[in-house]
Amino acid sequence: MTSNTHTFKQTLLTEKDLVEKELSTVARRNPENSKDWEPKADTEERPADRDEVADKLESFEENVALVRQLEVRLAEIRDALERIESGSYGTCIVCKKEIETDRLGANPAAMTCKAHLR
Repeated sequence: MTSNTHTFKQTLLTEKDLVEKELSTVARRNPENSKDWEPKADTEERPADRDEVADKLESFEENVALVRQLEVRLAEIRDALERIESGSYGTCIVCKKEIETDRLGANPAAMTCKAHLR
C-alpha cells in the first residue's frame, strides 16, 4: 500500500463530492437504487413547437451521455475508496505490485500499474 494513502483518500473524497454535485445538475438519484442516477428530462407542461421539442430531446440525450460518464467515474472513485478501507489500495490488480505514485497522482482511482494500463 502506498504511503500517501491519506492524501489520495482526501483527493478521492473531494472528487466524489464534485462528481455527485455535477451529476445532480443533470440527473436525479434513482429512488430504488441510491447508487444509480437517472438523467433529468425537461418536463415542462406547456405546449412546445417542433424546435423546442428537438432542443429538449437533444438536451436529454446530452444528459444521458454525461450521466453515463459521471457514473463510471463515480464507481471508480467508490472502488478506490473501498480498496483504501480494505488495505489493498495502491496495489495493481493484475500483477499485485505497487502502483507508481505518479500514476496515482494523475488518477487516484487507478487500479493498475503503468505496465498494465488498459
